[in-house]
Amino acid sequence: MPVDKHILELFPEVQRWRKEIHAHPELAFEERRTSLFVADRLKEAGLEVTQGIAETGVVATLRCGSGTGAIALRADIDALPLQEKNEFAHRSQHDGKMHACGHDGHTAMLLGAAHHLARTRDFSGTVHFVFQPAEEGGGGARRMIEEGLFERFPADAVFAIHNWPGLATGTIATRPGPIMAAYEAFEFIIDGHGCHAAMPHLGIDPILVGAQLVGAIQSIVSRKLDPLDHAVVSVTEFSAGDANSIIPERATLRGTSRSFKPTVSAQIEAELRRLGEKICEAHGAQLSFGYERHYPPTINDPAQAAFAAQVATELLGAEHVDAAP
Repeated sequence: MPVDKHILELFPEVQRWRKEIHAHPELAFEERRTSLFVADRLKEAGLEVTQGIAETGVVATLRCGSGTGAIALRADIDALPLQEKNEFAHRSQHDGKMHACGHDGHTAMLLGAAHHLARTRDFSGTVHFVFQPAEEGGGGARRMIEEGLFERFPADAVFAIHNWPGLATGTIATRPGPIMAAYEAFEFIIDGHGCHAAMPHLGIDPILVGAQLVGAIQSIVSRKLDPLDHAVVSVTEFSAGDANSIIPERATLRGTSRSFKPTVSAQIEAELRRLGEKICEAHGAQLSFGYERHYPPTINDPAQAAFAAQVATELLGAEHVDAAP
């Protein structure tokens, strides 16, 4: 299917919006400039705009015809705490902040969709355009929902899109059911007894305990979970000591787990706790263990996923629509 001429006309403007947003990245719940930029572009299109949901969230509404159905289209607007090393003209102007996950593109695309639908009005019903803050670990979606997002802007279905560099250009991928894993984090604080490195028998070495724990954690997925249940458990931080001649008092381990089922999440947490407690007990060390559930898995409604795939097939051809792994 050929691209609508209105979209082609709008495309350079969408590119300009993305570059403007990319040059001014803002972190979770700090997206004030981005929020104002989004609201101004939506008002230019003649939409009803609501600001300040979850501090910096924006929702715009477009109604057309007599249809009673409503959908929401969603994009995220925050950036990451990373230093950009690109040299192009629209690189980040803020040290330590960068749109490295593509939210600048997501925001620009949704603004483009809002302008296109406002101009063509080739539908009957209601569309809510949801610009969510704090996707990168801040739980902005939860905040918007807790502040009455769907009571104020009811929707029969919500659609979102994420750039994915691993896909070929012009390809769309989706699937019914789980598509993005839950994001959860764990922390072990191991308290031993510090001593001189030349006399380890006088202390309790938390580094030794932590090292054994790191190895044991690798057995959770391979030996404790059903092989048909997908999960990843990774230790990503290990810190202890600050002198090469002293066995320290404390070691800290942190990491993340990813899974698709609440039962698997619960099993991972229980196994992490059990391993930490037993290994520390074996060495006489003390353990403080924490486990935080940041995001649940993204689970696509089967009917809506099939509908999205059907539309993508009509637009791009079946050869450009993949079943996402």
